[in-house]
Amino acid sequence: MRSTASRTPRLAAALGAALLLAASAAAAHDFTLGALKLDHPWARASAGPAGNGAAFLVIENSGEADRLVATAGDVAARVELHTHTMAGDVMQMRQVEAVEIPAHGSAALQPGGLHIMLIGLKQPLREGERFPLTLTFDKAGEITVEFAIEGVGSMGGQGMGTGGMGQGGMHHGTMHHGTTPPSN
Repeated sequence: MRSTASRTPRLAAALGAALLLAASAAAAHDFTLGALKLDHPWARASAGPAGNGAAFLVIENSGEADRLVATAGDVAARVELHTHTMAGDVMQMRQVEAVEIPAHGSAALQPGGLHIMLIGLKQPLREGERFPLTLTFDKAGEITVEFAIEGVGSMGGQGMGTGGMGQGGMHHGTMHHGTTPPSN
């Protein structure tokens, strides 16, 4: 019969491996809808009292071309598809009608580019929590996806630091989301 002391290191190693596996599975979540794979949906935690946020994911398509045409959720007053554009030296955001997903290709919704805009957050996004959004595709249909909330400066595992892609860090709580900034 083995002593408890000789089993303790094995038990600790097995428990550690199980926890690591569970953490990896939680961090790398994805969803499938027909030919579409929705990879690692995530959002940044709110920075202070920010009233807006953004959500991101990569959509991989193993079939015919499709389009993400709508987003909806209870996390914010409005949930819209947006992109960044440059007007001279000023980066602006504008709503887009749809996100094209090419046949046998992918579309990346990421910081500094296309993204899902969460306007009028009902409560701050807190790191470690999740929230659902329903995505509607022109051909594949509708799916509800859980978005994981990562740190304020996260780039979604892209390893680009807090500023990301040379954009100086987006702060969705203070950026104007329309055509004309409000006057003071």
